[in-house]
Amino acid sequence: MTGGPPDRLDSATRWVGLTVVLGSVMSMVDTTSVNVALHDLAGDFGVSVTEVHWVASAYLLALAVAIPLSGWASARFGGRRVWMTSVGIFLTGSILAGISWSLGSLIAFRILQGFGGGMILPVGMAMLVRAAGPGRVGRALGILGIAQLLGPTLGPVLGGLLVQDGGWRWIFYVNVPVGALALVLAARHLPTHPPDPCDRLDLRGFAFLAPGLAGLVYGLASISNGGAAGVRAFLPMLAGMALVAAFVIHALRASNPLIDVRLFGRRAFAGTAGTALCLGMNLFGAMFLLPLYYQSVRGQGALDAGLLIAPQGIGAAMMMPFAGRATDRFGPARVVPVGLALLLLGTLPFALADASTPYPLLAGALVLRGLGIGASLMPAMAGVSAAVGNADTTRAVSAINTMQRMGGSLGVALAAVVLAHEIPGGAAGAFGPPFWWILAVGALAFVPAAFLPRHPTGATTRQRVHIDRTPSRIGSAASHT
Repeated sequence: MTGGPPDRLDSATRWVGLTVVLGSVMSMVDTTSVNVALHDLAGDFGVSVTEVHWVASAYLLALAVAIPLSGWASARFGGRRVWMTSVGIFLTGSILAGISWSLGSLIAFRILQGFGGGMILPVGMAMLVRAAGPGRVGRALGILGIAQLLGPTLGPVLGGLLVQDGGWRWIFYVNVPVGALALVLAARHLPTHPPDPCDRLDLRGFAFLAPGLAGLVYGLASISNGGAAGVRAFLPMLAGMALVAAFVIHALRASNPLIDVRLFGRRAFAGTAGTALCLGMNLFGAMFLLPLYYQSVRGQGALDAGLLIAPQGIGAAMMMPFAGRATDRFGPARVVPVGLALLLLGTLPFALADASTPYPLLAGALVLRGLGIGASLMPAMAGVSAAVGNADTTRAVSAINTMQRMGGSLGVALAAVVLAHEIPGGAAGAFGPPFWWILAVGALAFVPAAFLPRHPTGATTRQRVHIDRTPSRIGSAASHT
C-alpha cells in the first residue's frame, strides 16, 4: 500500500489513476458519443430511432453482464492482467464495430465491446482504491470521476464532430490510439498483485444472472415495438425475473458467488446499490434522449447537438473536486442528497420543453444536471469502501457497477419505450413524457440514499484499518492493503 499525507496522493497513485482514467474515459466516451450518432444510424440502416436504441442498450447490457466477472477474474488472474485484457477486447470490438455492415452486426460487435469494457472500470477502481490507501478514498475516486464527467462532456462533442466530418464509423476507430496508449501506461505503472488460484468461477450463478438480466432488458425494450411484440415482451421479462430470483437463491447458498448478495444485508451497501441503480437509469436514459431531442425537435446536426449537451459535463467538472473532498469530510449521506436535488432541478426544464424553449435555459439546466451528477455519482460510489471495508472492496465495487450499468440499460430501454409510445403524435411533444419518467427515477434515488454511510469516508476507513491491524487480524489486513 502506498503512503503519503492524507490530503494528497503520491506519484505512484497518480500514475495508477491516470492509467485507469484513460481506459475508463475510452469506455465512457464511447457510451455517450454513440448517442449522437443514433439519428444517422437509423437513416443509414433504414430503421426507426426506437429500433436503433439497441446500439446503446446492448452495449450497456453487455457491461452489466461482464462486470460481475471482474471480482473473480481479478482474484484469479490479477487486476493488472485482467484490466489489460479487457482493454484489448474492447479495442477488438471497436474495430469490428467500425466495419459493421448492418444494424445486427453492429449490435453484435457492440456486445463484444461492452463485454470488454465491463471490467475496465470496476477492476481499475479497485486497483486505484487499493493504491490510494485509507483516508484518501474520496480523492482517489474523484480522479476516477474524471472519466464519468468526460463521458457526458467529451463524448457527445467528439461523437458529433466525427459523425459530421468522417461518418459514424470513426466513433469506434478513434478508440484504437487511446486504447493503445492505455495499454502502454498499464504495462509500466499498474501494480501487480499475486492472484488467488483457489478462486473458482461461479458458472451456475453466471448461467442464471446473464440471461436473467438480458431477459429483463430485452422484454422492456421490446415493448417499444407495440402490438403483438409488446405482448410477447412480457414472457422474456418474466423469465428474466425468475432467473434473477434463482440467482439470488443460489448466491445465498454458494460459498463464492458471482455477486455476494449477502452484502445487500448491510444497510449502507444496500443504500449505495439502490442509489447507483437509480442514478444509472437517470444518467444514461437522459443521455439517450438529449441528442435525439436536439436533432429531432430542434433540427440540429450531430456536432451542434453534442455541443449543446456539453454544459452537463462542464457542471460535473466544476462539482467533482469539491464533492470528493466533501465526501471524505462529511460522508456520502450528507453529499449525495444535495446532488440529487440539483439533478432533478436540471431535468425538470426538459420535461417541460418544446420546440421553442430558449437554448440558454436548457444550457443552464444541463449545468445543474452536471453539478448534480458530480455531487451524487462518485460520492455514492465512495460509500462502497465505507460500507464493506477493504477486504470486500473488489466484489463490492463489481456489484455496485453492475447495478449502475443495469440501471443504465433499463433507463435507455424505458426512455425508448415511452418515446415510441409518444412519437406517433409528433416529435415536438414526444420528449416530455420520457423525461418525466427519467426525473421520477432520479427522485426515487432519495430513498436508498437515506441509507448511505453517514461517517466521513476518510475517518471510517482509517478507523477500520486500525481495527484490522490488531494482532488477531494483521495477516488479513496486510493481504488486502
